[in-house]
Amino acid sequence: MSTDVKELMAKVGRIRVLTNRLIDDELSGNYHSTFKGQGVEFDEVRPYEPGDDVRTIDWNVTARTGTPFIKRYSEERELTILFAVDVSGSQGYGSGGRTKADLAAEATALLALTAIRNQDKVGLVLFSDRIVKYIPPRKGRDSVMRLAREVLAASDGANGGTDIAGALKFINGVQKRRAVVFLVSDFMAAPESFERRLLATARRHDVVCATVSDPAESELPAAGLVEVEDPETGETAIVDTSSPAVRRAFGEKAAEEREALERFFAKSGMDSISLCTDRPYIDEVRALFRRRARKRR
Repeated sequence: MSTDVKELMAKVGRIRVLTNRLIDDELSGNYHSTFKGQGVEFDEVRPYEPGDDVRTIDWNVTARTGTPFIKRYSEERELTILFAVDVSGSQGYGSGGRTKADLAAEATALLALTAIRNQDKVGLVLFSDRIVKYIPPRKGRDSVMRLAREVLAASDGANGGTDIAGALKFINGVQKRRAVVFLVSDFMAAPESFERRLLATARRHDVVCATVSDPAESELPAAGLVEVEDPETGETAIVDTSSPAVRRAFGEKAAEEREALERFFAKSGMDSISLCTDRPYIDEVRALFRRRARKRR
């Protein structure tokens, strides 16, 4: 086994241990109560009782028996969870001990394991400026670790830009039934390139946008003259990080872009979650589940 493969498997192993420890009864229970099933399915018929909605009367059974019966329905609990994970060049960045790709893989594994515990199916779409890989939704714990492995493996060799609209178009083509779609990306593509397609996808599916970031993308350290490279285009530039004006302008632009994205998510009615490489993501996931629970009530 090559060193690269050994390192990849070691990362997957650590993710397995970490996510198994993080999934508790609270997280699993909140997941079950905050994500709706595909719809309703027929459960049984029972005798009509005063106060029952007359629109639920099963007229065929009533005619055969001469006694009023009504149809009962239950929510169809099985969900399809599809993770659309950005593995473009920028995902390999990390100013600390964890890259954005590592964070995406861990969060995907956590959510996928929670879904599997609730007997749901999980699938994966990896994308950059093209569709890198598609794994159709299926059940089973082994499929979860495969998802994490594929995210890490694809990110290790990632390059190129980000085509969010292309990924969403692909999802709408392969996923005909309504699904919960976790769109995991740093959303560094130009907003006008994907906003319309994202809104269209949200009308067909339950979309949750997970933004992954690194603190160095919001605040430049004072490190003098630094050569920076765009990981998606390969373009380089020299930046004087010792200049307070440069650092201030960088921070203001980053904050402006982040706030504009958050306003778009809020205005569109889509749920979103913000994940950063320098802080635990479990609290953000719990907060997402609590927000969704309040909306359902």
